[in-house]
Amino acid sequence: MGEAQKISSLVTGGKASAGPPLGPALGPMGVNIMEVINAINEKTKDFEGMKVPVTVSVDPDTKKWDIEIGIPSAAALLLKETGIQKGSGTSGTDWVGDIGMDGIVKVAKTKLENSYADSLKSVAKEIIGTCLCLGIKIEGKLPKELTAEINAGKWDEKLK
Repeated sequence: MGEAQKISSLVTGGKASAGPPLGPALGPMGVNIMEVINAINEKTKDFEGMKVPVTVSVDPDTKKWDIEIGIPSAAALLLKETGIQKGSGTSGTDWVGDIGMDGIVKVAKTKLENSYADSLKSVAKEIIGTCLCLGIKIEGKLPKELTAEINAGKWDEKLK
């Protein structure tokens, strides 16, 4: 068996196409390009409008292919959850959105499997740190207030 060839690319969730960068890279590998593109779109449709890291591996001998889908960045997930296009340009002073604790938990659960953190609580605190950078409040409070509440155990029920 030959060494698998890999193509990594950032695609917009559910909107990959046979054009560059994927099509021209897949063409010489002898696989059905539309089959691969359709599979990518099927696997990324939940991340509509977000940039998703995708890696396609192709065995040069058998032409069998496999797709690995990465997780969009915490920032991309937070923007989608809050329904805003972009974060505040001046973090810490301008607040452009507000997310409920349920949204934080949802994003934290999505990121947990790809995180080095050992608990949902740790990941939630990382996500809240990202909220600070983007200018997003949580439950109407500043990120540092929420981190203090998490440290005090106030959100333990939601974060287990």
